[in-house]
Amino acid sequence: MSEPKFKIGVVGLGYVGLPLATLLAEKFSVVGFDLNMQRVAQIRAFSDPTFEVSKESLKAVVKTIDSEKNGLYCSSDPKYLAPVNFYIVCVPTPVTKDNEPDFSLLEKASAGLGSYLKKGDYVVYESTVYPGATEGICQPILEQCSGLKGKEDFYLGYSPERINPGDKNRKLKDILKITSGCSPASAAIIDQVYATVIEAGTYKAPSISVAEAAKVIENAQRDLNIAFVNELAIVFSKMGLNTHEVLKAAATKWNFMPFSPGLVGGHCIGVDPYYLATKAKLVGHDPKVILAGRKLNNEMGAFVANQVLQMLALIKIGMPGTEVLLVGFSFKENCPDVRNTGVMSVYNALNSFGAKISVYDPVADKEAALNSYGVSLIKAPKKMGYKAIVLCVPHKELLAVDWRIYTTAKGVIYKVKEAFSTRADGQL
Repeated sequence: MSEPKFKIGVVGLGYVGLPLATLLAEKFSVVGFDLNMQRVAQIRAFSDPTFEVSKESLKAVVKTIDSEKNGLYCSSDPKYLAPVNFYIVCVPTPVTKDNEPDFSLLEKASAGLGSYLKKGDYVVYESTVYPGATEGICQPILEQCSGLKGKEDFYLGYSPERINPGDKNRKLKDILKITSGCSPASAAIIDQVYATVIEAGTYKAPSISVAEAAKVIENAQRDLNIAFVNELAIVFSKMGLNTHEVLKAAATKWNFMPFSPGLVGGHCIGVDPYYLATKAKLVGHDPKVILAGRKLNNEMGAFVANQVLQMLALIKIGMPGTEVLLVGFSFKENCPDVRNTGVMSVYNALNSFGAKISVYDPVADKEAALNSYGVSLIKAPKKMGYKAIVLCVPHKELLAVDWRIYTTAKGVIYKVKEAFSTRADGQL
């Protein structure tokens, strides 16, 4: 099969869309579309505030004008999507305050694309959804807005994103990609497009629904595994056992799966199980295990706060008015993204105890922390300024810091993640 000749449009230039658009631009003419004009301006200036794509990589592909030559042209003007014939949708799919799937951004993107859709075009979704959503929710919108018929006039596909934010060792091209299409012929072409740039290879799923289901169970499985070790951490703390020492010993068996306790957040692991649970309910099943894992993981922030409270009580320090430092605020290490950060649950619990809380994170998006949570990140911690320090997010630049110099003489340190080198008085 000859190399596909497509002009590609990537809708959404965030953590998923920009790395994909940049990689595809090495082999195709790519239009990157995002409604955020500031984001587009940053990319045109070879800057990615998510740290996922380097300045050098952007300089190598970003174009100042749209053309048929390989490269990436970014815009907030949808007119540049008109000549595209292979669309890839990479918009967020969060949950509502009631933990129900929120398809609003996906529906809006689909409606927008529908007005540009032409006969013979391809539309591939990478946004996480539950099985059946691509063909059951997105396709009807595309048909209504374009006047075209799916599978006859245009072709639908699904290729779940597998970006791992903050991971410099597993880049997009190094992660095997699942692909799928609405027919065997369209699936083959979609797979070929991705195979052009994904060095790790592709896996062609037999249907769009299978690909959708594979994505949600990837993250639901991880959520449940973390919930299991989080529960172990709670139990072992009551026994006076070091959870990490227990896990280390258990890992000597060849088939033991290693997971570490921690705060679960972000836009994937803490969200996707709700999509799967919702679909389970729609088909008449009560998803007990999936939601039990979510419930336990959501409670870990309060558990951490209570551990700190107990540590302070042992040295006769009450929580009200006590200065506490939280180190790290983003949802995971080496990543500025603060969406659904688990650290906020620790913050809220400590705040309910009356603690005076400061948060330090040199990596996290300060503007997003303030706008989304009302949390103002401090520029630097105070030496000998805190009676309790909670080491939450192990950014690389924070691991070797001697956090003892920031506690008062009788201060305590609690580790949420073991990676920090500082000796702690307690840990998850």
